[in-house]
Amino acid sequence: MENLGLDHPKKIDIAVPGNLKCGRPDEGSVSENQPGWADLTFTFAGFWEVQPHWLAENPGVAQILDVREADEFNGTLGRITDAIPIALGCLEKRVDELDKKRPVITICRAGGRSAQATVILRKAGFNEVANLAGGMLRWRAQQYPVDGGNS
Repeated sequence: MENLGLDHPKKIDIAVPGNLKCGRPDEGSVSENQPGWADLTFTFAGFWEVQPHWLAENPGVAQILDVREADEFNGTLGRITDAIPIALGCLEKRVDELDKKRPVITICRAGGRSAQATVILRKAGFNEVANLAGGMLRWRAQQYPVDGGNS
């Protein structure tokens, strides 16, 4: 880069430190509030995640909320036993179908929509919420049991 003969970027001294900190919580904020109901990881995106092996080894500890659309819930990937199907687009109107006193693990196909669901649930007053890392794709890839779907 030095051989290009370009001027030093005007805002580089502000942008680089900001980018390095982006998405990281302030010191101590995660450990102080780390939930104890599961083996969770706090993501740089700002939500808690649980790995598929933990969910498989701890059935019944949490409500499993599947936020995929009905055709996906009944589709080729199948679904986790006892999962509650509430599509992401309907979740805000249907949060009262979940028990605020029990932890909730959200799931979708790959983890993106279910991560959004954790935000909706937190805003609705749910304190113990986590996303299933990798969604149904990882659950199936690691060969955990499913109801329905294709073998």
